[in-house]
Amino acid sequence: PSGAGKTTILSLIAGLTMPKAGRIEIFGQELRPETVLPLRARMAWIGQNPHIFAGSLAANVTLGRSGIDDDTIARALAALRLDHVARARGSAPIGEGGAGLSGGEALRLALARIAVTPQAELILADEPTGALDSKATDSLLTLFSQINKEGQTVLMVTHSTKAASHANRVLFIKDGEVFHQLYRGSMSNEQLYAKISETLTVLTTGGENYE
Repeated sequence: PSGAGKTTILSLIAGLTMPKAGRIEIFGQELRPETVLPLRARMAWIGQNPHIFAGSLAANVTLGRSGIDDDTIARALAALRLDHVARARGSAPIGEGGAGLSGGEALRLALARIAVTPQAELILADEPTGALDSKATDSLLTLFSQINKEGQTVLMVTHSTKAASHANRVLFIKDGEVFHQLYRGSMSNEQLYAKISETLTVLTTGGENYE
């Protein structure tokens, strides 16, 4: 539910907020002020707002980072089905906020930043499907599955039962604590969807932790 601490968890893991107590360990290292920058370099953040700025597709992919060649950018755009956008736009710049792109295209453009940053081992996704229609949501969840199969971990917070049903592990957060968790195992998306719905019913009707 809203206010449970989902975005706070992502902020803590990304080192954007430092914990007041306890410890956070990522990639086998403790997250501390002196380790936060090298650890953060191994992560990427995707949210409802993909932060598209006015400029070219290539500039939005690289975010001004040097050393990324044109072939790498082209492969990332093709992998995320944005090569047709590149051909259609040519050298025409994108407007501020992704003007001229659909919501799904803007999110895929943000994902292309991850594709050209292979050291991003952990992708933090904050309600990435919240502003998308069903078709764009399906495309994004498929992309997350592909990225995960290629070795990148995706940690997504969401209100969407459908989005959660695509995960391999689902944790339910209530009042800042883990209420329950599910592992996919051999379950299909439909079966996991049903299990998630069942757990949400218990959570929202005031049930306690259960097996």
